[in-house]
Amino acid sequence: MSSETEDKPSVNGNEGNKASSSAPASQVAAPVTGSAAFQAKYAGRDIAAGLITGAMAIPLSIGIAMMSDYPIKVGLATVAFASFVGWINAWFRPGNFIGSPGIAAGLAPVLALGVANFGIHNMAFCIFLTAVMQAVIWQFNWQRYLLIAVPVYLVEGLLAGVGLKILLRFFEFAYEIPEEAVTEEFWNDTRIQMCAISAIGFAGFVYLFSKFKDSQPAVPYFALIIGGVILAQVVSVPMIYVEDVPLHFRLPMPEDFTTMLMIYMVLFCLMLAIIDVIEQVMSNAAIEKIDPLKRKCNSNNSLLAIWIANLGSSFFGGMTNLDGLAKSTTNKLAGAYTKFSVLIIGCVVTFFMLNTEYLDYLPKFALAAIMVFTGYKMIAGLVHVTHYGPYALMLALICGGLVYKVGIFEGLLIAMAIHAIVHFMVYTKHDNMPGRAVIKRYFDNLKKDSSSVS
Repeated sequence: MSSETEDKPSVNGNEGNKASSSAPASQVAAPVTGSAAFQAKYAGRDIAAGLITGAMAIPLSIGIAMMSDYPIKVGLATVAFASFVGWINAWFRPGNFIGSPGIAAGLAPVLALGVANFGIHNMAFCIFLTAVMQAVIWQFNWQRYLLIAVPVYLVEGLLAGVGLKILLRFFEFAYEIPEEAVTEEFWNDTRIQMCAISAIGFAGFVYLFSKFKDSQPAVPYFALIIGGVILAQVVSVPMIYVEDVPLHFRLPMPEDFTTMLMIYMVLFCLMLAIIDVIEQVMSNAAIEKIDPLKRKCNSNNSLLAIWIANLGSSFFGGMTNLDGLAKSTTNKLAGAYTKFSVLIIGCVVTFFMLNTEYLDYLPKFALAAIMVFTGYKMIAGLVHVTHYGPYALMLALICGGLVYKVGIFEGLLIAMAIHAIVHFMVYTKHDNMPGRAVIKRYFDNLKKDSSSVS
């Protein structure tokens, strides 16, 4: 494991040395040299980090694909393709330096909603349309407005609602038993044994995560998966089945649609595009803090890689992508210094995508532990909202409840409407401001605040 203090970037040439000698060290920052995509001195670390993060990404991607109602193989293909695009993009316009692209847990129920409403055959067009919208956002750098227009605490509330959906969905795997063991009595010996195995596995995973989260976060994933595979050779437990579906390359054209369905599809894609962009901006803020060389992130460059990957994945029926914080943190702590590690991650995922028979050894209870913990972490994000005050926490809780109860699209819109009405009433009734002045003030503040966001 590499130390964060090793191999800090040095100032280039004598010019840098003169500058540092003529000014206090606190005022002169050493420029970052070398490519974001590959540097020979970090190659060994990046390869090791890519292998570790790639192995950790497999069960996480499987769970997210299942939650999205997508074939697991398609989810893995999306992760691999996004990784290759992210690495290529890093040569020209790097957004961040250690972020690991892939399918996001926060978007899983959104995609499942799309599959339910439009059918899996129309989702390729939805992803294509989402990519086009993101390309427009990238072109005009509108991402700098989104976190101002949509408060962070509303996003945290949305993710908490999604996390609850994920937690409850995969909790069922914790007590699922093989079909041949099902009896009229629900709590038979086999189910009690399965619950005990799941509880021990989850407790062990949480313990290892708390112990190694700041040094080697991949350890709990490896321990749980390897332990589960070994246990499955002794005890009969339900296993993951990965359908080896063919990946067809075709134009992402809509099928069997009506005018109203197309309108709803456009609104759905707009929501999907915005949530994807907001999550990437938030991830970049966190990735910048954990970068071992303290390099600055460019969220608009990250958005370029996202929409290109989304556009490409729509041609094989793929999913949306972004640089996930869980994988990116693992990538950093595993020793990554450049995006070369992402190329290795793509190769690891591609191997399992092409050899899906190896994934049949993954027990469902192990996947349940990983995904239930993922859902819990998304809900626990509400703790961050407490810093914004009681109003923000209350609105975040309302948003989370609405997202869980009525759906992501409707829940977010209702929460934003409540937020707008509360502010409008405060300014017009308490501060006695005319309605037109309130609206003008909002857009003036939006323009002012966005000028300080890159």
